[in-house]
Order: sequence, then C-alpha cells, then structure tokens
Amino acid sequence: MTHKSTTPPRDEDGVRLDGVDADGAHRDGAHLDGVTVRLGGRPVLRDLSLTLTERRICLVGRNGSGKSTVARVVKGLIVPETGRVRVHGMNPAERSAEAVAAVGFLFQNSDHQILCPTVLEEIAFGPLEGGLARAEAEERALALMRLHGVAGWRDRPVAALSEGQRRLVCLLAVLVMEPKLLVLDEPYTGLDIPTRVRLARFVAGLPQRILAVSHDPETIETADRVLWLEEGAVRADGPPATVLPAYLDAMQRAGAQEEAAE
Repeated sequence: MTHKSTTPPRDEDGVRLDGVDADGAHRDGAHLDGVTVRLGGRPVLRDLSLTLTERRICLVGRNGSGKSTVARVVKGLIVPETGRVRVHGMNPAERSAEAVAAVGFLFQNSDHQILCPTVLEEIAFGPLEGGLARAEAEERALALMRLHGVAGWRDRPVAALSEGQRRLVCLLAVLVMEPKLLVLDEPYTGLDIPTRVRLARFVAGLPQRILAVSHDPETIETADRVLWLEEGAVRADGPPATVLPAYLDAMQRAGAQEEAAE
C-alpha cells in the first residue's frame, strides 16, 4: 500500500506554505524577526523582532525613530539588510500578487499615491492593474463608492478635491483591493479638525487589522497596542494607558531640554 506523504510543503527558509505554524497554529498578522535596516549607511532598525496581531496597533516615536521604516518593511517597500518578515505567511518583499494585495498602504502625502485624473479611475486603477477588465474594475470601484456614499464623485477631478477628500479617495483605492492589513502612515497629518474626525470615524469602522504611524494622541488612545520606537528599537510596548503617558512625558522633557540648549 502506498501512503501519501503528510509532510507539509515549506519555502526555502523552512516556513510552512499551508498557512500553519510548526505548533499547528494558523499564521496571522505581521511578523518581523531580527530585522535590521540601514538607510544611507545609518542604522534605522536594529535587530527588531515584532509580532503584530492585534486589531489596532499604533507606532509612536520621534522623527527618525524608525516608525515609517517599520511600516514600509511590512508593506515590502523596504527590504531588510538582515532578518525575516512575514505578513499573513508571505514575504511582502517578493511582491507577489497575493502579498501585494494582502497589505494596503496609505501614504502620508496623497500626491505620492494618486495616479489618475478622476476619482473613478483612481479607485479602479488597482483592480485594473490586477487583471480585471475595465468594466469589472470600474464596477468594483463604484460598488465601494456607493457603500461609502461617494458614488457622486465618480467623474470629479481628483485635483479639485479637498485634502480630506483626496485622502479618502486614496483610502478607497487601497480598500478596493480587499487587503487583510492596512498600514496608515500619519493618516491625519495636515487635516483640519472636522475632517480628521470624519476620517478617523471612517477608519475606526473598517474591519481590517490596522497598523498606524501617528503622533495624534486621540488615535493612539483608541489603539489596542502601542509601540514606542526609539533609535530603531522598542522602548515601550503595551496598552495606550501604559505607554502614552510615558511617551508624552518623555517628549515634553525632550522639548524642554532642546529649548534650554538653544
């Protein structure tokens, strides 16, 4: 009698390809193991290991602390010098169709993301590039626009929108790809308070897991987990009630020290 092999397939790193870890648990979220990144010869992330599985995660830290680099590593936009990255069991740096679709990325500056002249074209761009026929890609985009009450924007020039509206269009262009994880890099920077509140309410209702880079205390307070990065390493990791007061106190003291040194 011939017995079928029960050995699970693995990739070149020994990681199982069937979505199950060695202990039988399904892989989920984003995992960084010993990740080091240097940019311009300067270490930005230092042997960083993280398991990111909470529904809402916020990265905080001073400029240059490594927050945006973590976000870009998770999306696969930056390839680590050393270490391993897996997002839902896939290596995002390989840029496979599945890995690209699994992680949506919202840039801080809408101009870095917008590619098309009209709202419908912008939101339909991803599905079209993914191989859908134009009619199907546009219908998928329109369905999402109807769901969120902006179907009337379909033919509006993106350049004529307010910054808050442009930020929403960029977010819809990400959501139309149905990602499992959303990475938001300072999503509310440059927005006035009413616009920020509306966009934050929209984001709060999304079903996807969210990894946000933010300096906004209100955004941080609503997270399930806060990671405070400093010089490419984790200084504090925990719930907002624990991490946020310590972080804000440290930032106030650093500001006072810098002012005194001037």
